[in-house]
Amino acid sequence: MHDILTTTANSLHGFHINQELGVVRGIIVRSRSIVGSIGAGIQTLFGGNISIYTKLCEQARAEAFDLMKQHARELGANAIIAMRYDATEIAPGVTEVLCYGTAVLVQQG
Repeated sequence: MHDILTTTANSLHGFHINQELGVVRGIIVRSRSIVGSIGAGIQTLFGGNISIYTKLCEQARAEAFDLMKQHARELGANAIIAMRYDATEIAPGVTEVLCYGTAVLVQQG
């Protein structure tokens, strides 16, 4: 499986966009476990980075990113431009992470 080039910019330096294939997205809905919530509660007592939540957020973003790239491959794209993340709490302790962008066909030049 080839890797998809990605950027938050509207173009890829050194590449020409031959065709825009449309919006692609990856969506993950995650909840905190009871054990994770208790561990995070303990970490909040000491202040600083709450590593349990950081790890959960990083995993959710990575999964959403991978799903977005898979969607782009299904459309025949070799790159994604204007990539963004969005997150919404849809219920207490339940968060949706969305990764989206525009799938394109590019060539060097």
